[in-house]
Amino acid sequence: MEFLSQMWSLLGLLTILQNVLPTQLLSLLHSLWQSLQDSLTPYSYFDVPEFLGSAAVEPNALYRHVQLYLHRSLLLSSPPPPRLTLSLPRTAVSVSGGHGAAPSVSLSPNHSVPDTFNGHRAVWTHHADTLQDSLEERRSFSLRLPKRHAAAVLPAYLAHLADAADHLERSSRARRLHTNAASPRGAAAWASVPFCHPATFDTLALDPALKARLLADLTAFAEGREFYRRTGRPWKRGYLLHGPPGSGKSSLIAAMANHLRLLPPPHRRPRPASERLNKRRKLHATSYDDDDSSDSDDDDAGGGGGDERRGKVTLSGLLNFTDGLWSCCGEERIIVFTTNHVDGIDPALLRPGRMDVHVRLDACGAHAMRELVQRYVGVGDHQMIDAAEDSIRAGAEMTPAEVGEVLLRNRDEPEAAVTELAAELKARRSTAEDLHQWEDSAAELSDGSPTKKGRKGLGWEGKVRILGRLRSLTKSDSGRR
Repeated sequence: MEFLSQMWSLLGLLTILQNVLPTQLLSLLHSLWQSLQDSLTPYSYFDVPEFLGSAAVEPNALYRHVQLYLHRSLLLSSPPPPRLTLSLPRTAVSVSGGHGAAPSVSLSPNHSVPDTFNGHRAVWTHHADTLQDSLEERRSFSLRLPKRHAAAVLPAYLAHLADAADHLERSSRARRLHTNAASPRGAAAWASVPFCHPATFDTLALDPALKARLLADLTAFAEGREFYRRTGRPWKRGYLLHGPPGSGKSSLIAAMANHLRLLPPPHRRPRPASERLNKRRKLHATSYDDDDSSDSDDDDAGGGGGDERRGKVTLSGLLNFTDGLWSCCGEERIIVFTTNHVDGIDPALLRPGRMDVHVRLDACGAHAMRELVQRYVGVGDHQMIDAAEDSIRAGAEMTPAEVGEVLLRNRDEPEAAVTELAAELKARRSTAEDLHQWEDSAAELSDGSPTKKGRKGLGWEGKVRILGRLRSLTKSDSGRR
């Protein structure tokens, strides 16, 4: 009781002094008390407000970095802080269709979370103060570090925080598919839709050596900021994917975008070649789809036909277009070119510096076929799969898209799926063997005498013409698949 009476007496004295002493003296006493506390505490404190300046209108980039960094730290911390704030924006639900949208986790106001960096303990506290006579909140973070090591730890810690925040922002950014389509008045108009392509390198049926090479090249590019800066090279990379339709070029581009958390390839729809060249990506990843219709003709030099000339694409224009993409899109950029026929492309486009990495995507190999069967219908070992592999080794060809379609329509019946796939490959094996026999017959006939006509019907010249025509038709048919 005596202690309580003394405490109440002290509080009464302080109240009297607060009312009697001048305001300037009270401010001085408060400053002295704060200085005494600061000198005795073993910690240093750093405030990170949400907005800068006296008007508090300029956003503080460091505040955003702390938010993202703590989001990552809170998800990994164990045990979690006692109070967290969960949020899910409406846009995230609309983009994902309500499925797979993860809520955002943030530290609740006036709560703290610990962190460790290079053996030093740091504590972040989230403050939210409501202004008087206003509903506005002033939010900030405060960082507590050991005073003895604060000067040495703070710069490295902030750099680590910025790198982690940048990585999280890139990986969680809502990616969109952009298309630049000209309006009727001639003005370019950007349109975009959410990009939710599920392709990854784990879902691609690629040759293991090719997959490892691509992953290593992409990883080296993503981590090569200092290397490119030191060597004086632009931090950019060009890829050329070539192969028949259905070989997985578009899926590979989507897997590359998902792997690097870049923007996806532009949406492709049938359009004139000149309009296709106007599809320029504003940010990280660009895909250009080559087409034979973009070749230029000498007839363009003739008179008249102004609209037709504007619809043609010359090699010079294409080179200027690609070089313009390289020069105007900043650093850490990837451009992906795709084509069905690489032989018809000018070497000026194929050289390193424009298309650095050439990737041939061909018909489905034995390993890729087995991987697709395992993924689609869950069958890893079956005599029909062995028969299908024998057909592939004998020359039968099916693209990954064709194999996937056979498996997709029989996904509920694994036995029927592998049986139909083996039968389809066997039929194509017979076609390939017949084609080889035709070629051998043509070679034998070409070695004979031009005047030899021992058999009725066509002479050797006609037979060779027929075989050549069959060969061209076979090529055309395989190119359309």
